[in-house]
Amino acid sequence: MLPQGDPAPGASPDRPAYVEGVHLQRTDENVREIAALSAVLGEPTGLDGLMADLKYQARRSRLPARLLGRAVSDAYTWNSYDQRDQNWYPQGVSTSADASDTEDIEGRKVLVTTWYSSGKDGVKRGSRVTFLDLETLKYRHVLLVNPLFDKKGTLQLRPMNIHAGGIVWAGGYLHIAATKRGFVTARVDDIMRVIGDDDHPDELGFDGQRVSSYGHRYVLPVRFTYKAFTDDGHEELRYSFLSLDRRSDPPALLAGEYNTGTSPNRLARYQLDPATWQLQTGDDGFSRPLEVDEGGVVQMQGAALAGGRYHVTVSHGPFMPGTIYAGSSGKLKPKRLALPMGPEDLAYWPSTDRLWSLTEHPRRRWIVSMKRSAFD
Repeated sequence: MLPQGDPAPGASPDRPAYVEGVHLQRTDENVREIAALSAVLGEPTGLDGLMADLKYQARRSRLPARLLGRAVSDAYTWNSYDQRDQNWYPQGVSTSADASDTEDIEGRKVLVTTWYSSGKDGVKRGSRVTFLDLETLKYRHVLLVNPLFDKKGTLQLRPMNIHAGGIVWAGGYLHIAATKRGFVTARVDDIMRVIGDDDHPDELGFDGQRVSSYGHRYVLPVRFTYKAFTDDGHEELRYSFLSLDRRSDPPALLAGEYNTGTSPNRLARYQLDPATWQLQTGDDGFSRPLEVDEGGVVQMQGAALAGGRYHVTVSHGPFMPGTIYAGSSGKLKPKRLALPMGPEDLAYWPSTDRLWSLTEHPRRRWIVSMKRSAFD
């Protein structure tokens, strides 16, 4: 590994050496704001309530998997509307294998993805998450919201305006990439149902009586943000995508940055507390990376550690198939034509030894799985 900066002093066998230069600091929880939203909408339905009310139907791809990419084993598509929608673009992916030791949620194997709003119709709707049951292929979108109080103490709802390029489902929490801001965190138990909002696709807010949520029947308030900071003399880290290294001891969150040209293409590992699935923090309240690796590649869209090696997706636009790079730091080798055009984030499912990714471009949107051994 090639760390950027110097290890933090005071390292010991019980206290690993962290890397100086960049760090994250968690904000206060939006406890009062979320409680106020719950008082309006009723008790949260949580993930159980959402999974009992999945609405849309995905399907297996009609195109043979190998025609979509040389490494693709299985491929799925969204329903026809989400497949072509230009107002929402899929980005991040994580799974119940990240969330649970048993790799399922109450017996269901589940994918969660992120989407960002393009604003092409003139309305910027922020970002959302989508839960998909891998057995039934039914799914439902959940709008991410930022509840807050105005100067008069009135509850307001704001969209979560982040690119949401990656997601980690760790325990009961979703960590969602927010680029230069760091990442935001929501709790799946906070999922709430909005009555009748399917009729108001262009509105968000609370008018004192009714909550509107851009046509989403469910909302998920963000609890806190891990804000990104950079020390003097160092280059800021962009949190473009995220994945979970569940097999390390202790588990770690892997963050990476999308850049072009001569800009850095780094991968950073942060230690997670397995009891809380939050970042470990020092006495100063900061979370510093265990390492910052400069051995990435240009235009990384997602990365996962599996089998002791990095696996990195690279997109070549809406018309050229995607590439996966695999190997050790600084020695990543490409497998070209491995993926459909426009691949994004990447997640690893240990028991099946499979990598999962998804693609973003309208009419070229797939969710795919690949055998990790294809990149050995």
